[in-house]
Amino acid sequence: MLIGHIQEIVRHPVKSFRGESVQETRIMEYGLYGDRSHAFLDETRKGKFLTITQFPDMVRYQARFAGEESMEKYPKVEIITPEGKVTEWGDEELTKEMENKSKRSVSLVSYSPSNVPLGAIEEEHIQLVTDASVDEMKEIWGRTELDYRRFRPNLLISLEKKIPFIEEGWFGKRIRIGNDVVIELKRHCERCMIITIDPEHAERDATLLKTVVKERNNHFGVYASVISTGKIHVGDEVLLLE
Repeated sequence: MLIGHIQEIVRHPVKSFRGESVQETRIMEYGLYGDRSHAFLDETRKGKFLTITQFPDMVRYQARFAGEESMEKYPKVEIITPEGKVTEWGDEELTKEMENKSKRSVSLVSYSPSNVPLGAIEEEHIQLVTDASVDEMKEIWGRTELDYRRFRPNLLISLEKKIPFIEEGWFGKRIRIGNDVVIELKRHCERCMIITIDPEHAERDATLLKTVVKERNNHFGVYASVISTGKIHVGDEVLLLE
């Protein structure tokens, strides 16, 4: 059954940096190709990543792959700082800047295209949201705008029938994207303070999280695991499999 189309595909080459919207990419066993494949480790909290939770301004740094996707190694990761400077992953000045601004000691970690561990990405392989749910959440929140990027999903689905939160009824079911990719809807995404950070300017507004907690039992968006890998494209049909 046709339920919608892929409206946006977003991957985050660097965990907690602003992601890049792409027209097509490959779905790997771990999720989108290269998603959260590079990260900063917070050496003040052994074994933990440095994220927007500790350093909200991370959202103002944009990361993107510069080059063709390869299964051998990732393309160069370019980073645009809040001041507009273009640098690269591994640049010592960038690392020092992250340490100075976050007031934490950090180190770098990256993974190979064939192996990004669960946890570096999310609690599941893929997070998706629907346009109808974003629009409804905007109304519940009482604002004229709600940037879906606050929720940091991988996929934004434009529904055929604009029924808010219908995706929460798909748990345990599978959906096909395009010709090859199949994912299984697993569970709710429980939200945290990250959604209170404006994805453009890093300004905070705690009322969104309070609203999601009160009105949605702190749930927004759903997690899915990968069943079949392959390529996906913006505009691909999304079908609910019976």
